[in-house]
Amino acid sequence: MKISLLAASLAAALVCSGIAAAQDKAAAAYPSKPIRMIVPFAPGGGLDITTRLIGQKLTEKWGHNIVVDTRPGAATIVGTEIASQAVPDGYTLLMITTTFVINPSVYKKLPYDPLKDFAPVTQLNYQPNILVVSAAAPAASVPELIALAKAKPGELTFATPGAGSAPHLSAELFKRMAGIDMIHVPYKGIPPAVTDVVGGRVTMLFTTTISAAPHIKTGKVKALALTSAKRLDSMPGTPTIGETLKGYQAEAFQGMIAPAGVPRAILDKLGREVGTIVRSPDIARTFAASGAVAVGSTPAEFTAFIKTETAKWARVVKEAGIERR
Repeated sequence: MKISLLAASLAAALVCSGIAAAQDKAAAAYPSKPIRMIVPFAPGGGLDITTRLIGQKLTEKWGHNIVVDTRPGAATIVGTEIASQAVPDGYTLLMITTTFVINPSVYKKLPYDPLKDFAPVTQLNYQPNILVVSAAAPAASVPELIALAKAKPGELTFATPGAGSAPHLSAELFKRMAGIDMIHVPYKGIPPAVTDVVGGRVTMLFTTTISAAPHIKTGKVKALALTSAKRLDSMPGTPTIGETLKGYQAEAFQGMIAPAGVPRAILDKLGREVGTIVRSPDIARTFAASGAVAVGSTPAEFTAFIKTETAKWARVVKEAGIERR
């Protein structure tokens, strides 16, 4: 019996070592053909631009084309489902944003399991939203805004690009942590939301730094605070909401994932190569110009991040009473 168990153990060890050797060999040869990167948004957006920047760098390094495949639709669900069904060989990758970790809480049923059907590769960057108020609003700081909201419960309004969007959930988290009541005014996109805040028809908006910057410079809106955990080097004079509401953090992010089943050695290689690219001075500067900060995490770190963010936004959706679609 002991001999049989020993033989079985040795056989299992040999099988495992054989698999590991095969994976290492596959990673060493990877890539040997073009790689498709699916972007679940329309061409020309921030994630599309980031993908093309990274794709160009990978093409220069590996000598194989990176094909950017834009598949917009249904709040990124269309492109994400396509990626979930791809062969897990490392030649189809999916580029994601914060929507990936919000959708499981906003939609009752998705055609894929975000945590089981994908293997995280790396977080590319994070980008805080910025809280702006109309120039006419009698508040010039987060403490003043909270005091105003408490003095006028249910009277202040906040614009968003739609129910269940990242800016909407950022505002709901702010409401909950500040203990205030405000009215949600959803729009079909950021541009009309910004227009009504500039015009003073809505009190405030959580939006990207790049979309708010022109209006901040002209004084049409007032920038109160960033949603990041710490201040940005590019905006040192702008405080964070967390400086008033301890623990508040609501950052957008961009990342890369693959279909579940891609060999670990290939995931690790992708993580290393792409991480090096996004942390390079020229790409990091490009990110900083739009208010983003380069990350380049490992697959394990990104896996933990996705799980934490998914759970956080699930709590916000539930506590805000947002109706699932």
